[in-house]
Amino acid sequence: MTFADKTTVSTEKSRAEIERTLQKYGADQFMYGWDTDKALVGFRMKGKQIKFLLPMPDKNDKKFTKTSTGKARAETAAFKEWEQACRQKWRAMSLVIKAKLEACEAGIAVFENEFMANIVLPDGSTVSNFMLPQIEEAYSKGSMPNMLPDLR
Repeated sequence: MTFADKTTVSTEKSRAEIERTLQKYGADQFMYGWDTDKALVGFRMKGKQIKFLLPMPDKNDKKFTKTSTGKARAETAAFKEWEQACRQKWRAMSLVIKAKLEACEAGIAVFENEFMANIVLPDGSTVSNFMLPQIEEAYSKGSMPNMLPDLR
């Protein structure tokens, strides 16, 4: 079972809830956008740009276009199933952002630590994009990279 898999809250209401939550906790910028396979939520808080990419379900996925018995769904039924999956994704995104901000507010977490993976770097990538390959390399080699090139 997935969080909010039966939600009736529209994606628009979830996005608006995210925006209100961010305002409540002190964000001074907010944006969102979407493409066929992902949505983006971005905001600025505490002088840091934060970016979340939300993978969106594929309308052509068999879980939407076919019934559990493999029979083709009507186009309207397939759209309804896909739309439900989108609502679930946006509810989960709202929960994640709200939980992270509340943890910071309650002193359980530090903002920069809680959002570190999503901090936008000067080239537009995120800390996660920058660090994950280095982490993988460190694990595969079993050692840390040198702090400065050619210094051992």
